[in-house]
Parts: sequence; structure tokens; C-alpha cells
Amino acid sequence: MFPARSLVRMSSPNPLLRLEQRATEADHIIEYLKQQVQLLKDKAMVQASVREEKKLMVENAKLKNDIEELKKQLLEKEKKRGVLDVAVPSSETGVETCSKPAPAAPLGPAPSASPAAAAAAVLSPPPKDEGKKKKSEKKGGEKAEKKQAAPGQDAAKVDVSRLDMRVGRILTADKHPDADSLYVEQVDVGEAAPRTVVSGLVKHIPLGQMQNRMAVLMCNLKPAKMRGVLSQAMVMCASSPDKVEILDPPSGAEPGDRITFQGFPGEPDKELNPKKKVWEEIQPDLRTDDQCVATYKGAAFEVAGKGVCKAQTMSNSGIK
Repeated sequence: MFPARSLVRMSSPNPLLRLEQRATEADHIIEYLKQQVQLLKDKAMVQASVREEKKLMVENAKLKNDIEELKKQLLEKEKKRGVLDVAVPSSETGVETCSKPAPAAPLGPAPSASPAAAAAAVLSPPPKDEGKKKKSEKKGGEKAEKKQAAPGQDAAKVDVSRLDMRVGRILTADKHPDADSLYVEQVDVGEAAPRTVVSGLVKHIPLGQMQNRMAVLMCNLKPAKMRGVLSQAMVMCASSPDKVEILDPPSGAEPGDRITFQGFPGEPDKELNPKKKVWEEIQPDLRTDDQCVATYKGAAFEVAGKGVCKAQTMSNSGIK
């Protein structure tokens, strides 16, 4: 027979066993918490990577714009350099191009001449009349070359076909960092990279209405800096002293679609020459009609097969 005290001890639970069970449960809880913390870290990393990706996309678009602008400037400089190389050579002034050595003896005699004749030829200057004649011939030749090289569009009839107007989508718009009245937009006009456009629309169009919207863009004005930001196009708007509305392309129009004008065929200039004042001459004839349709001398702003461009409410108003 066991004593009664021994029976009581055997029937009571083992304290060590209970501690081991609690330790195991604690380990499970700690492992679960570790998993939850790791999930939260992964989620935060994904969100951060998405934000970084969007930021990189915008920076990439800006870099592409900068590269395109630098390429354009390089081409212009190369063209200017090529013009100088053609005009510089001159045997009379002694100025020569780098790629062509100076003539050894432009005033020297023929190889078969006698030594006395050679000396006389070297010492005697060319007749004055002959020098003037050569100069006049050279000037006349240069003028003829310039006339032939002059682009035909500069002398062409000035009408709206000279303008490169396209449908565009304003992807993003932000306030200019150094000008309260200006927006800086990234606009898709059907090219490899968006164009940067600066518009004075802050007082007329809320920022929210500038995001992801269709518009009509003038794309062949010479790029110009506005408060330090290079603007590569112009958003076309119906305009009055009190109100401005961005022109809407027809439904179904896509970025890059050309705006045409019935009765005014022709290809636009690659870039309008500011000195020719083409835009200044055309702009006064751009107006909305009674139905708010954008027109040039009565011909509608049209996207072939898709319809016409209109202002929302502004009829009989100027466009710029």
C-alpha cells in the first residue's frame, strides 16, 4: 500500500511538462510574429519600388527630352559649321579652310617659264581690274548658291498649312517652380518621348483638369525657355480677355493625329523661322465659329475621318 500523500503527488500535473508546453507555444507565437513582420517588410518594399519606378519613368522621359534637344543643337551647330567651311576659302585674302592647305604660289609662273619671267611674275601684282572682277564673280556665285540653298517654304504662301498642329495627350502637369502663373506639362504627341510644354494657364484651368487630358498642340514653333524651362510646343486654346478654354480634339483622336484644314493642303514647316513672322501672320485668322468649332478663315480644325476640334463653350473667340 502506498501512502495517501504519494497518491496525491501522482495525480497532480507535472509543473515541468506545463512549462515546456508554454515554451513551445511561445516559440510558435514568436515564429508567427516574425512571419507577419517579414510580410509587412515585403509589402513596404513593393510599395517603395512602385513609387521609385514611377519616379524613374518621369526622370527617363525628361532625360530623353534633354537628349533630343542636345542632338538638335548639335545638328544645328554642324550645319552652321558646314556653311562656314564653304564660304571661308579665298586665295586673295590668304584665308583657307583647315582641311585644305594654302596654294604654294598662286602668283607663280608656269613650269616652262624662264627664271627672269618667273621673277617678274612673282614681283608684279595682279591688275586691279582683274582682282575686282574676280571678287564680283565670287560674290555673284555665292549669292546664287544662297538663293538655291534657301528653303522654298520661306517664300511659299503663308497659310495655316505651314503650322504643324497635332492631337496630344497631357500626361502630367505641375506648377512651374519659379512662376506662379505657369504650368509645366509632359505631353505625348505621338513621338518616342513626351515633349515638355510650358503654358500660362494657372489662372484659367485648375490643375486637376490638366491631368491626362486630350488637347491640340502646335509643334513647330522654335523651342523657347520660359523661366528656365525649355518649352517644345504650345497648347492651343480659345481665348478672350476674361476666359480661356483648351481646344478638344474629336472623339477617337489619338496622340500624333495631324490637324488638317480643307482647302489649305501642304506640308508644315519643320520649324517656323521666328524672323519670318509666319505664326504672327496666321494667328489673327484662327477663331471659333458660332458652334464653338475651331477654324482658320472658315475651314475647321479637322482630324481626317474622326471629326473637328471645338472649344467647350466659347464661340466667336480668338485662338492662340
